[in-house]
Amino acid sequence: MTVRWQRRGGAGFAGAVVTGVTAAAVAAGALVTGCGAGGSPGAGGPDAHTVEPGQVVAGAVDALVAARSSKTSTSMEMAAGGTRVTIRGEGVYDFARRMGQLKVLLPKDAAGAEEHRPITELLAPGALYMKNRGAGVPADKWVRVDTATLPDGNLVTGGVTDPMVAAELLRGAGAVSFVGEEDLAGVRVRHYRGTADIPRAAGAAGPHARGSLAAAAKGFGRSKGAVPFDAYFDAQGLLRKLRQQFSYVNGGRTVAVASTTLLYGFGVPAVVRLPADRDIYAGKIES
Repeated sequence: MTVRWQRRGGAGFAGAVVTGVTAAAVAAGALVTGCGAGGSPGAGGPDAHTVEPGQVVAGAVDALVAARSSKTSTSMEMAAGGTRVTIRGEGVYDFARRMGQLKVLLPKDAAGAEEHRPITELLAPGALYMKNRGAGVPADKWVRVDTATLPDGNLVTGGVTDPMVAAELLRGAGAVSFVGEEDLAGVRVRHYRGTADIPRAAGAAGPHARGSLAAAAKGFGRSKGAVPFDAYFDAQGLLRKLRQQFSYVNGGRTVAVASTTLLYGFGVPAVVRLPADRDIYAGKIES
């Protein structure tokens, strides 16, 4: 995968030109780019047995906003041509402000012979900020990306699916079924399965996620806009785990991407400060 970054009209712009790639190349190029909690009893709460599965899933965003914040761990598995790599992230998310901070690790085989330094990512409505990006970016500078300019709306580009955008995608869920109850890291959860429609989610999403999901709806296309998912909710109606499966054609090959988000430690401090304009790199990047 060849990814070119440049500045247009004073704003960050990303374009990906894809040729025949392995999953490792996709992963490397893509990155150019608990405790109890507050939250309303709502759909997944004590009365979840009497609530329709679709309503449980659709209530994910509102319950997270009520909980205000949490810790999060993410993983993104990419597979193409028989090769599979995994990108991992860990950090905190402020659901009230729709902002998060994560440390993202590339696998060695995707980064090359040398071990890649962790990339710090800041997630904000409509924007992705990255530090330790490499490829000529000064160590003290950030790269900013307008997520609405990315063909996938940053659902997979950054190596992390923004937890809030991932939850917003559930607003487009259909054919949701209850799978059963199980234990997840010591927490009793209810497991739901369904398929989310990206265009429908874009139309129902809040303003902070609408641009990104609208871009993804166009980028994936309606034929590829169906996203199978497994979602796990605790007794307070809080989303604890979400696994989403994306698929797109890359250089003639179908690339499968499985994104998993874990949420725990609800209510923890989640301080996210965006960089000042002077700290954002304005040069050209190519990887």
